[in-house]
Amino acid sequence: MTRPQRSESNWGTHMATEREPAGDVPDRDRLDLRADCQRCFGLCCVAPAFSASADFAIDKDAGQACPNLRSDFRCRIHSALAQRGFPGCAVYDCFGAGQKVAQVTFAGRDWRRVPESAEQMFEVFMIMRQLHELLWYLAGALALDEARPIHAELRGQLDEIERLTRCGADVLAGLDVTAHRRDVNALLLRTGDLVRAGGRQTRHS
Repeated sequence: MTRPQRSESNWGTHMATEREPAGDVPDRDRLDLRADCQRCFGLCCVAPAFSASADFAIDKDAGQACPNLRSDFRCRIHSALAQRGFPGCAVYDCFGAGQKVAQVTFAGRDWRRVPESAEQMFEVFMIMRQLHELLWYLAGALALDEARPIHAELRGQLDEIERLTRCGADVLAGLDVTAHRRDVNALLLRTGDLVRAGGRQTRHS
């Protein structure tokens, strides 16, 4: 992986890029879908792999801590990421998965103090990040008036994905996200169709 940004679920995000909801999205706030690094254990600095490129100055294996990660889980070059050759880190978004894994799944036990949890924690983070990204787009779709005809289906998917994010580490580590991604993608594509249809009606009214 050369750039740990938005994952393959970009498949269904034409809708989001064409029409993001205006104003606040209540479900995004309720579900804590914005990264809070102070409540995380630097998981995005350890779990993903990346290769030396325009986005990253070095090669790093999955599960290996970035040399810029401090003992307090802060980044020692955070204020100068782009200048130091790490613009990929500046654009990375975990959608709040880091604090969910750190504070909920592993109940505040960090991988340095409990090293036997490290491997599973990093694996779960990569899965949680995908689930939180799906929640981000479902919440955005639910905030669109044009998507009202399928709000019940969107809400059902959002509630199911949220339930999965609260499962234990063993369940999450064995979760196949592909089927959930496929179902969410289908709904997002339908949402996009409804948004475009609403736009056409507005132009012709």
